[in-house]
Amino acid sequence: MRIRATVAAVSGALALSALALPSAAQADGAHGSTGSIAELARAAHSAAAPSGAKTGARSAASADEPGPLDLTFSKFTINGGKPLVVGTTYTKRVPTTFTVTHAADVDIFADDFMLEVGLYRGSFDNPANEFYGDDFPVCKKASATVATCKANIAVYPEFDLLGNADATKWKAVGYAVALNGHDPDDVDPGDIGFAVQDNLGTTLVQRASKQTVNASPEPVKKGKTITVTGWLSRANWDDFKYHGYTSQSVKLQFRKKGSSTYTTVKTVKTNNKGDAKTTVKATVDGYWRYSFAGTSTTPAATATGDYVDVK
Repeated sequence: MRIRATVAAVSGALALSALALPSAAQADGAHGSTGSIAELARAAHSAAAPSGAKTGARSAASADEPGPLDLTFSKFTINGGKPLVVGTTYTKRVPTTFTVTHAADVDIFADDFMLEVGLYRGSFDNPANEFYGDDFPVCKKASATVATCKANIAVYPEFDLLGNADATKWKAVGYAVALNGHDPDDVDPGDIGFAVQDNLGTTLVQRASKQTVNASPEPVKKGKTITVTGWLSRANWDDFKYHGYTSQSVKLQFRKKGSSTYTTVKTVKTNNKGDAKTTVKATVDGYWRYSFAGTSTTPAATATGDYVDVK
């Protein structure tokens, strides 16, 4: 399920016609997961305390009353600690896990209770961009007041990415909403329970990279020159094509036939089109490749070895 609707204020109420609630078939620990949940929680937070804290705000009010819920998020992980690498076409989904701790009278498994964990860059009050999941978080009771949850973050390149500036560090934030029996299509933010918790963790979002190689001629006489070319490219989120990654150091590596280990022969810098080119002497049969170590915005990339038969 993917719904990325914007929650709009209409005569003091919030129109949530695109907001999905769990069906009976999804009631076993599943919660509606859309960007709208975040919008609704933010609106409720602003209505209750425009200048209040965003980290685990608590209230003495009953769980079915409006206001901050006695609920916190912890132990957030995303993609096993690895960066979120996105290309130009295919949807990128990565797993998230988190723990929810709540008061005994907060029923996070109620039909009208919703959880969401998302990512944003920029400031919390005015994020430059946001990512959310496209499926329901699933939570299991660890105790009467603790649940462990699994969800995802999904990035649809042409829908979610605003440009190459999205390749940076992102922050995680958790949201919870208790509708308290109100109609999700027409609810006043002052009538719901909510929790908004910032700074759950961080992750890098990176532009996918590719490295190619071609060693020639093939075959070649021993002692003659081999020319090894390659192209280092990365996803461009302005036009959703791959462009050469310029002025980057790539390692030329060689693996002798019968061996399983590559050895670095020299380091080459890519030109203004992302091309790498160098020459070496042919000595023995083996595989040549280029390897790029990566940067903060772009992951490592290594070409598949190109075999050269030396006569």
